[in-house]
Amino acid sequence: MDEEQVKIKVQKRIVFISGLILIGKFIAYFLTNSVGVLTDAMESIVNVVAGLISLYCLRWGAKPGDKEHPYGHGKIELISASVEGILISVAGVMIIYEAVKRLLVPAEVEKLDIGIVIVAVSGVLNYLMGYYSIRSGKKYGSMALVAGGKHLQSDTYSTIGLVAGLLVLYFTGLAWIDSALALIFGSIIIITGVSILRNTIAGLLDTADDKLLEELADLLNENRQPEWVDIHNTKVIKSGNCIYIDCDLTVPWYYTVSEGHKAGEKLKKVLTDRYNEKVQLTLHLDPCDIFEKPKCNTCIFESCRHRKTPMVKPEKITLSSFILNENEMNAG
Repeated sequence: MDEEQVKIKVQKRIVFISGLILIGKFIAYFLTNSVGVLTDAMESIVNVVAGLISLYCLRWGAKPGDKEHPYGHGKIELISASVEGILISVAGVMIIYEAVKRLLVPAEVEKLDIGIVIVAVSGVLNYLMGYYSIRSGKKYGSMALVAGGKHLQSDTYSTIGLVAGLLVLYFTGLAWIDSALALIFGSIIIITGVSILRNTIAGLLDTADDKLLEELADLLNENRQPEWVDIHNTKVIKSGNCIYIDCDLTVPWYYTVSEGHKAGEKLKKVLTDRYNEKVQLTLHLDPCDIFEKPKCNTCIFESCRHRKTPMVKPEKITLSSFILNENEMNAG
C-alpha cells in the first residue's frame, strides 16, 4: 500500500469514528437539553463534514501530475483545510448565537450525569483520533490530516473545560453556567477556525517556509561537496506531500557541462536521500566568475586549478544567503 492509500485509509477511519461520536453527542443533547452539550454536538457536525471533504481531497490529491496540473493535485489538501477552518468558524458563531438566546430565554437542563459521561468519552476518543491524524499527517506529509488532527485535539481541550463546567452546573444548579460555557467554547472554536484559515492561506499563496528553508540549508551544509562553491536563489513550494525546489548552484567556472551535471546530481541525491521521491529539483548552474566579489577566499574546492586567492574562511550556507539572487549578492 503506497502513502496516498494509507492517508485515505487513515481518513476513512477518522470519518467513521467521528460519525459515531456525533450520534452520541446529539443523544446527550436531547437527554440533557444543555446548550453546552449542543456546543460539542455542533462541532462534531463540523468534524464529520470536514472529514468527508478531507477524504475527497486526499483521493483527488493522490492523482499524479498531468498536462493540466504539472505540479500534481496536492494543493487541494489546502483547500480542504480552508473549508474546515470556515466550517469551524461558522459553527462557533452559531454556538454563540444559541448561548445568547438561552441566556435571554432560560431552559431547564436535565439528566446531566448521563450527558457528562457521553461528552467525556467522546472527548477521549477525539484526542486519540487527533493524535493518530497528526502523526499520520506528519509522517506522510499531509496538511489536511495535520489540520484535521489539530482540530480534533482542540475539540478535546474544549471538551475538558465543558465537562468541568457541566459538573459545576450539576452540583450548583446555576442555569447561567450552561450559557456561559457555550459562549466561552464558541469563542475558542472561532479562534481555532481562524488559525487554520491563516495557515492554509499562507500555503495557497506559497508563502516562504523559513523553517523548511533552514532545514534544507542545514542538510546541505552537512553534506557539502567541494565543488559546490555556492547555493543561492532558492525557492520552495509544497504541494501535498511533494516539495518542489528551485535553486542556483555555483560551480567552478571552467567545469564542462558534464561535470556541472554530475555536481547537480550529487545535490539531488542529498535531497532525495532525505525526502525520498517527494522532492522535485529544478537546478540552474552558475559559473563562479559571474560575481563582482570573487569567491576564492571562501571556496572550499582545494583542487581548483585557477584559484586567485587562498581560502580564508569557508562560507556556510545560511537562510539569508540561501535565498539571495545574483543581483542581491553582488549588491551586498
